[in-house]
Amino acid sequence: MGATTRKRPVAGLLGLLAAALLLGSCGFGGMADQPDRRTAEPGERLTYWAELNGNASSVRPTFQEVPFFQEWQKRTGVQLDFIQPPANQAQEAINVLLASGELPDIMEYEWSNFPGGPAKALSDGYLLRLNESIDKYAPNLKAFLEANPDIDKQIKTDDGSYYMFPFIQEDDRLRTYQGPIVRKDWLDELGLAVPETIEEWHEVLLAFKERKGVVAPLTFLGVPNALFGIENGGFIGAFGIKRGYYLEEGRVKFGAIEPAYKQFLALFRQWYAEGLIDPNIATVDTKTLDASMVSGRSGASIWNAGAGIGTWQPILQGLDPNAKLAPAPYPVMKKGEKPKFGQRVHPFNSAGVAISAKSKHVEEAVRMLDYGYGAEGHLLFNFGIEGVSYEMDGGQPRYTDLILNNPDRLAPSQALAMYTRASYFGPFVQDKRYLEQYYSLPEQQEAVAIWSNTDAAEHQYPQTQKTEQESAELSAIMQDVQTMVDEMSLKIILGIEPLDAFEGYVEQMKAIGVERAIEIQENALERFRQR
Repeated sequence: MGATTRKRPVAGLLGLLAAALLLGSCGFGGMADQPDRRTAEPGERLTYWAELNGNASSVRPTFQEVPFFQEWQKRTGVQLDFIQPPANQAQEAINVLLASGELPDIMEYEWSNFPGGPAKALSDGYLLRLNESIDKYAPNLKAFLEANPDIDKQIKTDDGSYYMFPFIQEDDRLRTYQGPIVRKDWLDELGLAVPETIEEWHEVLLAFKERKGVVAPLTFLGVPNALFGIENGGFIGAFGIKRGYYLEEGRVKFGAIEPAYKQFLALFRQWYAEGLIDPNIATVDTKTLDASMVSGRSGASIWNAGAGIGTWQPILQGLDPNAKLAPAPYPVMKKGEKPKFGQRVHPFNSAGVAISAKSKHVEEAVRMLDYGYGAEGHLLFNFGIEGVSYEMDGGQPRYTDLILNNPDRLAPSQALAMYTRASYFGPFVQDKRYLEQYYSLPEQQEAVAIWSNTDAAEHQYPQTQKTEQESAELSAIMQDVQTMVDEMSLKIILGIEPLDAFEGYVEQMKAIGVERAIEIQENALERFRQR
């Protein structure tokens, strides 16, 4: 991006971004040859609580306006009234919802975040235990779990209770989709290579600041909590730790109390003082992240191959044909080292759709949620509507230009969010064929290969289940610990407190039980290994 383009007013660029994200008329077709389905009684409606995905909400602000949700209701015969919390506020909103006692029929959430965990949500009467209902009304999910016992054991509580309809990423190639992204055209202009080491990253960010006049060279998500965007090991991982829980030689560690975390804080304290990190580090959300990267306010980030590269690059090239993004490997200390950490999700990560214990429409809700695990539902959730968002070609579903070359200038990530749930979680099994087409840019395909080349699998803490007592105790401890980690990290990075304050924070975390939290995680891990 040249100097003239770089000095273009941000408001003008944001207007162009808004125009690029605008959806005009979105076609919507029906389906032929529908199989017999159990439907809700005429006029009967179920309530459905969920946060709308950011790619979808950037185009249509409510669930009822999104073609996928219209089609899902049409096919199952179930009418839904959606209850939609504000963006990025699901955790706060669901606590208020549950406390009110006025529960919707269906709730979509990452249930490991519930205070006390899923077992507590069941025993407190919020969620319905689904074992009997799955046996009666969910033949598709039941068949999948019987065929996949390793996944089956991950989605139940320790006493064997099913509590939600899970999102499953069965294929290993679906589990890494996030990593460092940098403006390659700027690197070329400055005569710099894609950075690999911390030292090279410092050189690149400094050049963006001093030679390109970039306001916030490195930006990443700072919500829902501080440093959220680098929790998977970006920059922190170069010091041999993660910020949260991980495994080291089979034992559980919590990175924010390790001495290496102080070394990371020292690095980011220096970079912040040098103006290399977004000054709004604590408040960056997905919208401001998008705006910074497409306006040239920032030149590097950690984000997704789809929502990052796939969304930003077409918009950038619409503003400047020479603009180009490139994936970078997770940073290391020494050239040639393999990154120890990187983003990698579990086949199941506790995100799923539960039914309220108070619902009077259990059969209708279960049959609707089971739809995504059947052959026809699998196609809808992953590819959308045949003849509209995909066509069958040689027995394979192929996205149409509505998705890959949208006439209303939607990025593929946004078009997909209109017609499918393939790029974010829901009650279904994700299909690797979606990714093979979704990552249509060579930079996206290169990104997955680069970001997957880590030892993250060896150090990943598995998706264990806790007892109700353990979950309650762990949640209470970690709520205070996480608050302290966030507070400590920001104060030290921003220069509000000295670097040597780190040891005092660690002692405080030990005093409020972080070592007991690690013990709980160890106990749950041992039970998981013995299943």
